[in-house]
Amino acid sequence: TTQGSRNSRGPAYECADVPDNTYTDGKVADLAVKTLRDISRKPEPFFLAVGFIKPHLPFVSPKKYWDLYDPAKIQLAPNPFRPKDAPGYAVLPGGELRNYHGIPEGRIPDDLARQLKHGYYAAVSYTDAQVGKLLDELDRLGLRKNTIVILWGDHGWKLGEHDAWCKHSNVENDVNAPLLLSVPGMRNAGAHTDALVEFVDIYPTLSELAGLPLPGHLEGTSFKPLLDDPKRPWKSAVFSQYPRPGGETGIGALMGYSMRTDRYRFTVWVGRKDHTKVDATELYDHQADPQEDTNIAKDPANAELVARLMEQWRNGWRGAKPVVGRESKAVQ
Repeated sequence: TTQGSRNSRGPAYECADVPDNTYTDGKVADLAVKTLRDISRKPEPFFLAVGFIKPHLPFVSPKKYWDLYDPAKIQLAPNPFRPKDAPGYAVLPGGELRNYHGIPEGRIPDDLARQLKHGYYAAVSYTDAQVGKLLDELDRLGLRKNTIVILWGDHGWKLGEHDAWCKHSNVENDVNAPLLLSVPGMRNAGAHTDALVEFVDIYPTLSELAGLPLPGHLEGTSFKPLLDDPKRPWKSAVFSQYPRPGGETGIGALMGYSMRTDRYRFTVWVGRKDHTKVDATELYDHQADPQEDTNIAKDPANAELVARLMEQWRNGWRGAKPVVGRESKAVQ
């Protein structure tokens, strides 16, 4: 985003007393319902992808969804500060939000922060209602009993955590996204698993559940076994990455490669052209610091742990894949 485009868009939120299909996601839901009705007339397998925009910016949704939340009860982020001892570029303020009218540079005032969070919550409920319309139609048409349903978001979001907004980083707020899967006849319906899975796992999972062959080049792993045993050992780590234009040691453009184990987030910032040049590392212990407020990578007491995690990080996704019948190799 260039400075000239700041505040070039409309308001960051809107509350209008209008029907759901006044806004885009309501129109999408209506089209998806119509498509399901057309599909139900054809006795053949189908794949339907439905993409809802919200709760992406701008936070616009009908008034009835805003009314679900009491503004006086909306809490501000518990950690409105950057991670201690992390590189300065690890978390940035959130330029995407500053594209909208009336959003200041620097810290977001408390009253505006609450209004933005209110808009975000309303947008989530608005989208939830549109998903409900699709599920209701699946039931009404008798399709649910033979249809796999998967719901996920493409990223997480900061709402003032780390004194920042939006995404565009490797922190847990940004890379942890919702993922729900419903399969006809699943014996653990409604269960939750703490197993680590990634977006690259979605394709092989759906393919296996649908009885389709898997190409050999896939990096992801079908998590179908987790549906049968949600507590079984699984991936020892999952990975994300996000770039920065320059580092603090003169390396130049950087890529931050982040690894999440069951306990730790470990991020290594390396040169985009030369991955052997490390600009900085970050380590957060989710048992002691679930908000990732303090980078403990530089603490001499953690030198051995950092070395072990660095080895695991270098082994990458290939070293983290689950092995049936054997325990996970996650660093404890």
